[in-house]
Amino acid sequence: MSRRTDRLGSLIQHELGQMILHALNDPRLVGFPSITRVHVTEDLSTADVYVTIMGTPGEQTAALNALKHSAGMMRTRLTKSLSTRTTPFLQFHFDEDVKKELEIQALLQKVHDENEALDRKRTEQEQRDTEE
Repeated sequence: MSRRTDRLGSLIQHELGQMILHALNDPRLVGFPSITRVHVTEDLSTADVYVTIMGTPGEQTAALNALKHSAGMMRTRLTKSLSTRTTPFLQFHFDEDVKKELEIQALLQKVHDENEALDRKRTEQEQRDTEE
């Protein structure tokens, strides 16, 4: 990504966050949607907006559909706030990277806990051996 697309993506992320917070009144937005990143194509025609949404899988799907449904309105509002000749089309996606990251953190925590348990057993065994 170029510096221009990075800056535009960051600006779009900020503006969409404000819109979701203040302008969208869709009842399907139960879980608070959070925009994790925005990837703008080099030709500035499309912006892939990656979101995480708290809640059950059904609530997440409903909220994503609400965002997709509001994409046109949000693009119109973006046109007013951006100083670009054209405004990219918005495509909303679940951010699977965050899900993978959480799974990896859970695995690392499990390994850490197992290592602590092994260390305690070793320490107890060493204490028993020195007592004998």
